[in-house]
Amino acid sequence: MPLGYCRYTGVAIHSASDGVWDDGDWISWDYIWQLGQESESEQPTKSVDPELTGIFESLVHTAAAYKERTGRYLDIFGELGELYAEVQFGIERHKANATGSDGRLGDDFVEVKTISPLKKDDKVRVKRAGHFNKLLIVKITENFFFDAVMINRKDLAKGDGKFASARFSDAEQDEPEGSG
Repeated sequence: MPLGYCRYTGVAIHSASDGVWDDGDWISWDYIWQLGQESESEQPTKSVDPELTGIFESLVHTAAAYKERTGRYLDIFGELGELYAEVQFGIERHKANATGSDGRLGDDFVEVKTISPLKKDDKVRVKRAGHFNKLLIVKITENFFFDAVMINRKDLAKGDGKFASARFSDAEQDEPEGSG
């Protein structure tokens, strides 16, 4: 027997792996993934591996179901943020543990920083010594909604310290290049 039905599609919700509870209603993951998406004819072609997209969705569903069952989060937010950057924006990630940046988007080197639902503020720190010219901040809410902002390195606060910081809320809310 389902827990309920999606407010927008009527699809049955059997667990958190099928959707999220929001403001007194269930919303299916399928509906959520369609939000903000343009029609296929308007989207630029991305060379994103569809199997990787499926893996990303499965990890998000598993993390949400784990949180619902145990009341605790899995410690995978950094990886989810980078996977989101790859499947949503077409960022080609470097090999694991590469230094300087997390991947490329066209001619740009991109550093990805993730804000988890456990974090109290929306501030991230990035090493000034890193080899990147774009910073992508991915924010994940307690209901596993994802949002992102792209910041040019030249727009980061100037300084001499080892780290530069940026706030998700201060960044322009324009979509990152390549996002569609």
